[in-house]
Amino acid sequence: MLASSSSPRDDAVVVIGLGRFGGAVAGSLLRLGHDVLGIDENAALVQSWADRLTHVVQADSTNGDTLRRLGVHEFGRAVVGIGSDLEASVLTVLALCELGVPDIWAKANGPKHGRILERTGAHHVVYPEADMGARVAHLVTGKMIDFIEFDDGFAIAKTSAPHETEGKTLAESALRSKYGVTVVGVKRPRADFGYARPETMIQRGDLLIVSGPTKLVEAFAAIT
Repeated sequence: MLASSSSPRDDAVVVIGLGRFGGAVAGSLLRLGHDVLGIDENAALVQSWADRLTHVVQADSTNGDTLRRLGVHEFGRAVVGIGSDLEASVLTVLALCELGVPDIWAKANGPKHGRILERTGAHHVVYPEADMGARVAHLVTGKMIDFIEFDDGFAIAKTSAPHETEGKTLAESALRSKYGVTVVGVKRPRADFGYARPETMIQRGDLLIVSGPTKLVEAFAAIT
């Protein structure tokens, strides 16, 4: 079932598997202004998205010929949100790779699944449950207000400014030399976000956006 026949734009994305993860990705992409082609074998899911996505198709994503007929090879990016059926997940990534899709993102349920997806051709493997678990663990401690960790041991966090920085500029605080983290920005209550500069003055109640190696970011947040 095809919900729309208009040609996808250059910034269009194909999302395969419209369950909780794939559906959330598709909806977010749509809100960001992207055209989205959604594909799923489940007719009920396809029907539920028919009035929201630019294109919705009920199809077998493991079949390369089917994907080619749908024009998937013309998309620059694809997201495979299939998680419960490992075989379908892997075969879908393989089909996308054989079609030459240049940027393939795939959901994995665990490390073994992820390694298979990488060897099959996925350029980026996402572990939603593990990533969210790590993020919540950091937030539960109350030391961080938000936390994002990347797969190369690098993290960005939002945390309260340490008492030692109050009434000082960032240059005077020398947080980078002391703690090995970079202050990217400062958010003051009831004020717009501001990018950090050496002359930026820190006040009580300010929030800092800091980046750096994960362990150093964690250690910095622990002192706030």
